[in-house]
Amino acid sequence: MRFDVITLFPELIAPYLETGVTRRAYASGQMQVRLWQLRDFAEGHYRRVDDRPFGGGPGMVMQAEPLAKCLAAIWQERGVDPATSAALPPVVLFSPVGRTLRHSAVQQWADGEGAVLICGRYEGVDQRFIDASVTHQISLGDFVLSGGEIAAVALLDAVARLQPGVLHDEASHVEDSFNPALDGLLDCPHYTRPEEWQGRRVPDVLLGGNHAAIARWRRAQSVSLTHMHRPDLLQEARRLPTWSAADERQLEALHRPPRDTSGN
Repeated sequence: MRFDVITLFPELIAPYLETGVTRRAYASGQMQVRLWQLRDFAEGHYRRVDDRPFGGGPGMVMQAEPLAKCLAAIWQERGVDPATSAALPPVVLFSPVGRTLRHSAVQQWADGEGAVLICGRYEGVDQRFIDASVTHQISLGDFVLSGGEIAAVALLDAVARLQPGVLHDEASHVEDSFNPALDGLLDCPHYTRPEEWQGRRVPDVLLGGNHAAIARWRRAQSVSLTHMHRPDLLQEARRLPTWSAADERQLEALHRPPRDTSGN
């Protein structure tokens, strides 16, 4: 799996490839990441890669030509000819118009062979380059970053942790929030030692050793947390065959008004 990253700031990305558990994916060779400095493909003394937008307006726009030259160098190094190849690697631009990145998409990237990632800057990228070369656009959410580097790192990190052997416990990512193993729900709360901290105790069910009861508690907590924080996820989960009568009872209980214990 190979990712080529086109960026004006490779120094922002490089440290993330050398730290944390995901570094194992790069050190083992499971994922190869090649950083490309876009200014190396710009002309002139100042290696300029941007210019003012036609039609006026604030900010600057990344020029198409340096991006096209950099992409051509990537194809050459990869040994593919865009004029004759039937299946070029995906070319991804991180952009507000892209589809929001979700677990299902991350899993698809993790099962793939990599991509070219373009980290935009300024007001954006010349639309002609997008039309000519970009195959996918991805957004992290409804907000704007100063550049695509953070988004690129987010995608690389999410893909890396799904690679075999990267996490010590292979089951760790299976029980993550949004995973199909949890029907796309949020993960349950987690606790560790000590059993009591600042007057707050770990729920008794987690201390009893009854694994079936613990599993039921965790599922109920996932349903409750998802209902509270991400009710949109419940719509899909309730259509799945794994959604149980116990799940439905838990959801119904959350909608009931609290019992009046005042005696009135």
